Amino acid sequence: MLVSNRDLLAPARTRAYAVGAFNISNLESLLAVTEAAVEEKSPVIVAATPSAIKYGGLSYLAKMVRTAAESSLVPMSLHLDHGSDFEMVSKCVAAGFTSVMIDGSFLTFEQNVALTKRVVDLAHPKGVSVEAELGRLAGVEEKTVEEKEAVLTDPETAREFVENSCVDALAVAIGTSHGAYKFKTEPKLDFERLRSISEKVDVPLVLHGASSVPAWIIEKASRYGAELKGAKGIPEEHIQKAISLGIAKINIDTDLRLAFTATVREVLTNSPKEFDPRKILGPAKEAMKEVVKSKMRLFGSSGKA
Repeated sequence: MLVSNRDLLAPARTRAYAVGAFNISNLESLLAVTEAAVEEKSPVIVAATPSAIKYGGLSYLAKMVRTAAESSLVPMSLHLDHGSDFEMVSKCVAAGFTSVMIDGSFLTFEQNVALTKRVVDLAHPKGVSVEAELGRLAGVEEKTVEEKEAVLTDPETAREFVENSCVDALAVAIGTSHGAYKFKTEPKLDFERLRSISEKVDVPLVLHGASSVPAWIIEKASRYGAELKGAKGIPEEHIQKAISLGIAKINIDTDLRLAFTATVREVLTNSPKEFDPRKILGPAKEAMKEVVKSKMRLFGSSGKA
């Protein structure tokens, strides 16, 4: 059965590891995440954004993930990532999602609290956990934010937000960025800010925009025609330090997309006569699975199921 993020993140925070939230949009990405979790004996969060739901269909995605949970025998949640409004959250709760994120980071503090509390009041009686976001990340997401508009999370404001909203997990902005082009220079994450937030906030903290954009994937994709010049992600040692300072949930999307496109390009280049979707997408699924497994080992969640 599916569990909530609250069930997954409480032990992670206590035992200083993080649970990966891996975005899916089709069968292959779901199989990659589920098979990796089983092989690594790791708890896992299967995440879907509103755009993924629009692409794959709410009912299709929800039922696929529920089927995966019934057969995988590892703790798994189904999470709405970056829920855009109350209506979207309501539909996901009704469809069987066990965790939802309401992204009110574009609102004023008071509006964000009010919207989040409204979602909490809907979700908690149904056993669904709620994540919110305070601060804004640059990069590509459901909404695009320019670098100059990114806002880092204030520790004292975070404490007040959690107390007033009764949220179960808080996504914080400490300098990460969505997408494959996270930094123009070297990564600069504000670890002291994260330390302060962790000391003031008593719920698990979440790191968005945390893909590392591995050089080997970029090299492979570029070799087969992808144009990804300047792609740069979060160094793995930064991820490990963030976990030691209180991060209990880490979102990964870009690295899966890169592994997928690199492998599809490779197959189509090396086998130009191939037209069987299973022989094109199968290797891509395996590539995504290896990325997920490496993240689980990095996050320390392997063997925690």
